[in-house]
Amino acid sequence: MTVHPTPLSARVTAPAQLPSPVHADVAVWRPATAADIDAIWQLEIAIGRADHPNYVREREEVSEAFTFSFVDVDVDTLVGLDTDGRLVAHGLVLLQPGQETLVKSNLGGGVLPEMRGRGIGRELLNWQIARGKQQLATSDKLLPGWISTFSDERAPQNVSLYERFDLVCTRYFLSLDRILANPIREFVLAEGIRLAGYTSELSNAVHAARDVAFMDHWSSQPIPDESWNTYVTGPSFVDELSFVAFGTEPDGSEHVVGFIMSSVNEQDWAAAGYRSSYIGLVGVLSGWRGRHIAQALLARQLAASRAAGHERATLDVDSASPTGALGLYTGMGFFPTNRELAFVLEF
Repeated sequence: MTVHPTPLSARVTAPAQLPSPVHADVAVWRPATAADIDAIWQLEIAIGRADHPNYVREREEVSEAFTFSFVDVDVDTLVGLDTDGRLVAHGLVLLQPGQETLVKSNLGGGVLPEMRGRGIGRELLNWQIARGKQQLATSDKLLPGWISTFSDERAPQNVSLYERFDLVCTRYFLSLDRILANPIREFVLAEGIRLAGYTSELSNAVHAARDVAFMDHWSSQPIPDESWNTYVTGPSFVDELSFVAFGTEPDGSEHVVGFIMSSVNEQDWAAAGYRSSYIGLVGVLSGWRGRHIAQALLARQLAASRAAGHERATLDVDSASPTGALGLYTGMGFFPTNRELAFVLEF
């Protein structure tokens, strides 16, 4: 963990007031409200068709921002409407809770593809970065501070925009697919390790294991209870495609040492051209790695996904993961399809 001699509140120069975006094609800029959820979702679908046509953002991902206690929609959101009242831009600036090794402000949103190239994105991003600085400046922690966002490599206009505002591409995440018709290798685990299906009763234990297992992953912080509960109770999360590994300690006690968590978004299927499941999380506690637990969890998920009638399983991985995850996945038959770029402005 990097520790700075001065707190973020002294390192980040934040504006006292947020800039007011001005653009000839946007009649109104204002905070988002819950009444905008469907319009924001439709905007996200349009952005997805242009930037990442193989997957679709779910409505629940949009609506959850209006339910989390750590999001103040009056100051953390912005929408732009044209003279016809059509929503043509939106932005979210989310100060991530957890903050054990990093204080991070995440940016989300975008501009209607047909309205791009006119400077609306510059106005939006200028507001977002200002809000991100305000969020970081509220922290007295002696930790690194990041304003962070992501872009699919198929959207080069985003790369140019982020670089214009001094955000630096610092990491690459690969999207991987696995064709389920291909053979799935079975793994025999050592004595004292067993797999079981995920159930809601295991939620807290798996949540705790995830936070520990991911602490050596790039930028990862503990997931707030609100976010975790929204994830595992959401309409796309599938218990039957999620599995847990238990390990037995020398004293006979048993606890969660690994997990694989999956979801299914049928809206993705038409755009992608195949039926699939998405593996959102795979993790093994550091002291239990090297025993084929991750491979056994993956094999169980792939077999269950195939039995459910899916043609592929997909996941995303940090291309420079210190756990060697990329090699593990390719060794299980996954292959790269797309790449996402992580951009960071550091303080």
